[in-house]
Amino acid sequence: MADQHKKAGLARLERMTPERRREVASAGAQARWAKADPERDQLPRAEFGDDKKPLKIGEIEIPCYVLDDERRVLTVTGMQRAMNMAVGGSMVRGLNRFELFTSGERIKPYVFNDLAERVRNPIIFITPTGGRAYGYEAETLVELCEAVLAARAAGVLQKQQLPIAQQCELIIRGLARVGIVALVDEATGFQEVRKRDALHKILEAYIAPDLLPWTQRFPSSFYEEMFRLHDWPYDPASVKRPGVVGKFTNQFIYERLPEGVLEELKRKNPKDDLGRRRLRHHQFLTEDVGHPHLEKQITKTITLMQASDNWAMFKRLFSKVFPKPGDQTDLIPDN
Repeated sequence: MADQHKKAGLARLERMTPERRREVASAGAQARWAKADPERDQLPRAEFGDDKKPLKIGEIEIPCYVLDDERRVLTVTGMQRAMNMAVGGSMVRGLNRFELFTSGERIKPYVFNDLAERVRNPIIFITPTGGRAYGYEAETLVELCEAVLAARAAGVLQKQQLPIAQQCELIIRGLARVGIVALVDEATGFQEVRKRDALHKILEAYIAPDLLPWTQRFPSSFYEEMFRLHDWPYDPASVKRPGVVGKFTNQFIYERLPEGVLEELKRKNPKDDLGRRRLRHHQFLTEDVGHPHLEKQITKTITLMQASDNWAMFKRLFSKVFPKPGDQTDLIPDN
């Protein structure tokens, strides 16, 4: 009977794709590890990161991860190699190598208590492949390097510690233009998730879950001033307007709401076969956040229109008050 079960299991594995076999093997390994190590379920897990895609600082490479609580961590061994420290055994005289190094009399005066506490307590976490790893939050690398360089500047380092200081200088130089957290997010791919999460929060604040009834959000003065600046005849009793008015409304009002809001409004309020929208964009905005922002933008825009003698002047004033990357006010056409 046991042989039959074994043969059936092998047959199932043969029918599986390579990806599915890896998933099954990984799940089985994690189940065995969890049984042998019941504390694993309590440890934070790396949700982003890959050993094959390390953090790169010049020619230096350090494995990095983003944990399920969004802490960005670098592995202890990776940091040791980056700082040109001996890796060897992780513990020496009961201390991890970073703790031993920072507790030395030459470095200790330059290590703040908070940093010393973090060094003594590395983060134990589970990697995406199910292994147990030790790491420090990414900022710890920067602070350690700064402590070593301060000790070197004071002339207290031993000769054998100078290569560590030289490596720390390379790390700090490499990070001079880019923040360590941003580098970790880029290496792990978390930056895209972070952008999506941020956009989700913005849309949640600005876009109402239910369609709101129509009310007049754009005062007649908004259109009256726009018509005046273009020298168009204005009839307050008529709702007919040139098609370009909709373009202007998006350009000067809706595009000045947070990035992504107008795109979501267009998605929720698509054009029909005739190129018209059945509803008004503002009917999809929230009353507590979306509408107040919309009304402030309308009011400011009307004020700039009223202060302008023509459309070109208005556009220049608008670009000064609401600058956008790439604005070149000198190139703005007269109409």
